[in-house]
Amino acid sequence: MTEDDKKKNDKEQEEKKPTPEDKLSVTQHTAVINGTEINYTVTCGTLVLKEEAEKEGKSEGEKAKASIFFVAYTKDGVEAMASRPLTFSFNGGPGSSSVWLHLGVLGPRRVETMEGGQPLAPPYKLVNNDYSLLDQTDLVFIDPVSTGFSRAVPGEKPKEFHSFKKDIESVGDFIRLYVSRYGRWSSPKFLIGESYGTTRAAGLSGYLQERYGLFLNGVMLISVVLNFQTIRFPVGNDLPYIFYLPTLAATAWYHQRLAPDLQADLLKTIAEVRDFALTEYTLALMQGAALPEDRRAEIEEKLVRYTGLSPDYVRRCNLRIHYMRFCKELLRDQGKTVGRLDSRFTGYDRDAAGEFFEYDPSMAAIMGPYTATFNDYVRRDLKFESDLPYEILTGRVWPWNYEPHQNEFVNVAETLRRAMTSNPFLKVFVANGYYDFATPFLATEYTFNHIEVPSELMGNISMTYYEAGHMMYVHHPSLVQLKRDLDGFLDTAVSAR
Repeated sequence: MTEDDKKKNDKEQEEKKPTPEDKLSVTQHTAVINGTEINYTVTCGTLVLKEEAEKEGKSEGEKAKASIFFVAYTKDGVEAMASRPLTFSFNGGPGSSSVWLHLGVLGPRRVETMEGGQPLAPPYKLVNNDYSLLDQTDLVFIDPVSTGFSRAVPGEKPKEFHSFKKDIESVGDFIRLYVSRYGRWSSPKFLIGESYGTTRAAGLSGYLQERYGLFLNGVMLISVVLNFQTIRFPVGNDLPYIFYLPTLAATAWYHQRLAPDLQADLLKTIAEVRDFALTEYTLALMQGAALPEDRRAEIEEKLVRYTGLSPDYVRRCNLRIHYMRFCKELLRDQGKTVGRLDSRFTGYDRDAAGEFFEYDPSMAAIMGPYTATFNDYVRRDLKFESDLPYEILTGRVWPWNYEPHQNEFVNVAETLRRAMTSNPFLKVFVANGYYDFATPFLATEYTFNHIEVPSELMGNISMTYYEAGHMMYVHHPSLVQLKRDLDGFLDTAVSAR
């Protein structure tokens, strides 16, 4: 077969492939939010993402690229639907579906809350979410390609979507498609992302403006990572040791491992450790081997005081306590480990002498309830059927391509800065958990203290804190506070128009 014959055959085979189609289910429901009964419509299913195909400068129409799964909630009985606030939501990973924010805090149904750092026993259930944001804004939950039920269409390579740049583009293109198809260009528009979803949200704040002229009213960031230098531990980068220290102290406080004076008041202790971390501790790490021995001993003594670890262990760490080692070491004498996503949770390993935990007990506590309830809910209540596995949190997106940030730390704080300066009405909400080892709160404070927006725009950024972990909404008092804080933010952002 000649090369021309091969190309002709490939083209014929391509044309024979069935054209992917949208698959949607529409259902009506009622919920009670903030004590008020609300009727709403759920549109659930997949939209086919297409891109314009060109060859030699000539248009060849649209080519299907991916089938994106989403769940959209719209309040019924709204006279001016086109101007009602609209919020797009996603989680992180990379490789996570949108289930956590969906069934944890934002949607009208939520997973039954866990208390006291203990997992729930199966079978699990959903309950009415009195703290949903549906009373304030319509909601669209998006699963990036290869997560949830979202997939690249046949003939397309999934790995092309598994990258920093393409992820932002594909989610942004879906947002543009949804806004256009459902007539929401006049709505106040918001993003809410969690964890790597905050990285995506910051990237989208720039992409949506620059590519489609779609300006946002607000971005809500739950458990933030915008500057990856603040949470990565390569040799020579001392910043994370500084930023994780208050979270180490908060965790030691929660598990009653500190001296009585430090156990008296969590917030006072955090303030003391934050001050030490940003002053004495920073100066000590910056000196490296030039640090005098007597000064090193003083710093070691304070690290022992603030972490609850033994003097010998701290001494062997060379002043640098990696949080993953801490998770294993803090309760070693009890044969327990503490969680990464939420250090209130504890677990047990087979090897009590190991350096790192075998599993994250906080992830183990939430994976089962969220997986089971969503798979039941999407089929039983939302009437969407698929034989595909709903990928709650998948490793199939790895290795993740961080281009154009190869050989450097990703920092999308600069993208957010540009978006805020070109759109001075853009408001930013930031939520931090004190017991979060995935995205420690002091790292987030550092990021926003170095974002370099004009001083008059710093007031557009609001920072909140919760006595819980990465997914602070699994802690009921924090869920109540988060609802109150998000309501206040939305009111402010919408009224600023």
